[in-house]
Amino acid sequence: MLRFFLPYVVLVTTFAVQLSYAATGRSIFLLAGQSNMSGRGGIVNGTWDNYIPPESSPNLAILRLSADLNWQLATEPLHRDIDTTKACGIGPGMVFASWLLRKDSSIKVVGLVPCAVGGTNITEWARGGQLYNGLIRRAQAALEGGGTIRGLLWYQGESDTVSREDSESYKTRLQNFFTHLRADLLLPVLPIIQVSNNLF
Repeated sequence: MLRFFLPYVVLVTTFAVQLSYAATGRSIFLLAGQSNMSGRGGIVNGTWDNYIPPESSPNLAILRLSADLNWQLATEPLHRDIDTTKACGIGPGMVFASWLLRKDSSIKVVGLVPCAVGGTNITEWARGGQLYNGLIRRAQAALEGGGTIRGLLWYQGESDTVSREDSESYKTRLQNFFTHLRADLLLPVLPIIQVSNNLF
C-alpha cells in the first residue's frame, strides 16, 4: 500500500514547492479572445472528447488562474470555468506554455490567465465593458504574491466578419483595445501575440 501512496505524496509535495516558487518567479501570460482561444479542439457534437495531445499535457511548471482567482496546476480545458456557456476543449495556451519552457531556460514557471469567451465581438472587449473589466481584474489578481505579466495571447476576430461595418472598423477597435489594455495595466510595451489559423 505504501509504494502506491508515496508517488502521490511526492507529486503533491513537489507541486506545493512549485506553487511557493511561482509566487515570485512566475511569468504570466493573459489568454483572451473568443472560442479558438478558449478552446474548441476535440469538441464533437457539443462535447469534449477528453483527448489531450502530448504537447498539451500537464506540467508542474505550468499553472492556471482559476475563475475564483486561485493558482492551480494547469490542465485542459484551460477555460472550463471561464467560458461556461459552451463546452471547452483544447486551445493554444498549454502548447504555447510548453514551447516557451523548452525555448527559454530562464523561464521556470508559466502562469496562464484564461479570459476568453466564445462568440464575442471586439466591441465587447472595449474599455469599460464586462469582458475588459474582467480581464483587468484577473490580470491584477494574477500579480498578487509576485510574478510578472510577460504578454497577451489574443485570438479573436471571426465574430467581426459578419457585418461590413464591424469588419471595416476592426483595425481601429483592436488598436484601441491594445492601447487601453497597456495603459490600464501600466505596461506600455506589453508584448501582444495575435494567434491566427494557418491559411496555407
